[in-house]
Amino acid sequence: MGVSDTIAAIITAPGRAAVGIIRLSGPEAVAVAAAVYEGGADLASCASHTIHFGWVRDPANGRRIDEALFLLMRGPKSYTGEDVVEIQSHGGHVSTQEILRLLLRQGVRLADAGEFTKRAFINGKLDLTRAEAVMDIVDAESDAALSQALAQKSGVLEERIRTAREAVLELVAFIQADLDYPEDDIERLSDEELTERVQAVRSDLAALIATAQRGRMFREGIKMVIMGAPNVGKSSLLNALLGRERAIVTDIAGTTRDVVTEHLTIHGVPVEILDTAGIRATDDQIEAIGVERAKAASREADVVLYVIAADRGLNEEDRESLQALAGKATILVANKNDLAPDAALPEDVPTVRISAKLQEGIEALEEAVAHCILADERVGSGDEAVVSNARHLALLERCAADLESFLEGLSLGMSKDILVIDLQNAWENLGLITGDTASEDLIDTIFSKFCLGK
Repeated sequence: MGVSDTIAAIITAPGRAAVGIIRLSGPEAVAVAAAVYEGGADLASCASHTIHFGWVRDPANGRRIDEALFLLMRGPKSYTGEDVVEIQSHGGHVSTQEILRLLLRQGVRLADAGEFTKRAFINGKLDLTRAEAVMDIVDAESDAALSQALAQKSGVLEERIRTAREAVLELVAFIQADLDYPEDDIERLSDEELTERVQAVRSDLAALIATAQRGRMFREGIKMVIMGAPNVGKSSLLNALLGRERAIVTDIAGTTRDVVTEHLTIHGVPVEILDTAGIRATDDQIEAIGVERAKAASREADVVLYVIAADRGLNEEDRESLQALAGKATILVANKNDLAPDAALPEDVPTVRISAKLQEGIEALEEAVAHCILADERVGSGDEAVVSNARHLALLERCAADLESFLEGLSLGMSKDILVIDLQNAWENLGLITGDTASEDLIDTIFSKFCLGK
């Protein structure tokens, strides 16, 4: 899977900016950069990790394109493990595109999406878990998601996977040696020892799998729906959570007739929040459609904030709606608490008293939401392994199933020459996570999802 050509791409976002960066990587990166460089240094002979000021110049006609800094990073001590040059010019579409076209005329190839990171993987600079974390860093929409991605980029997940993989391989070696040399005096493991070791690996993988829900939430966020009867303050609550006037608020019941969608972050979790039409029986065709959309949104939600007016309490429609939400993470929000601070409220549903109008109780509500979705879990100090990638989770679950199959067969006294296949499959699946056993097609598919310039 080696590579021999030199590639280039603009690695900064399109549009106006102070600086635009064009990256070269490959065996001819320094030579090509030297061919378009005009300045006081012999770029081809300069030391690695040095910066040189000059001009980008077209060698065909001597025309200067832009002032620039040329950053030299010779392999293997570079991002891709190859010779890398980054040309930092003035930002903007025209300048960077003109420099890129000039480099392509020197025989350089335009990089594919994700190809710089793919080359880092091929050259052993990153395993697949850390390579995939690069795009998680780019896509992070909250501090918590960024912290989680940085932890994976540092290798904490890779270390856990490799430790488990080595443990499985050692067990395969023990069993295979016993099968191949039954008469020799070699170290053997009893069935009890095999069971204990496999259970230890399975427990470690189970602990990783258990982080997946939290990992998904920090990476992808959650959907939270505000629902309740008309005129209880749902839109006022949306505005209070956002800290700005987003939804129209009136005393007229049924003002909100369609779903209003916004985004915010609660305790590091990206939240898509939906304000919905008031739930009630109605002959108004348009309002009825809004009610049905509200109910449909609640069925798809991760969390529902069911709002009532504290001074009115729960009516029969509220009770029916809450009953329909059974099994769904639901928080009863008693709004207008300033009008009835001592009103009796049900005790069988998590309840928070607020006054959206006076901005009271909003922090307590956010705490309740965080507790509801995270069960008091938070991203740690950046040194914990969290599974946030659906591909990783699927492979971990397949590996856990392989280990379970081995333990079940061992308990039934099945032949070890058959059971060892389960361990070999587990080893293979763990290698697919890190990339050690990944096919070229799989690798191409993963990196094709990266943005251009990465």
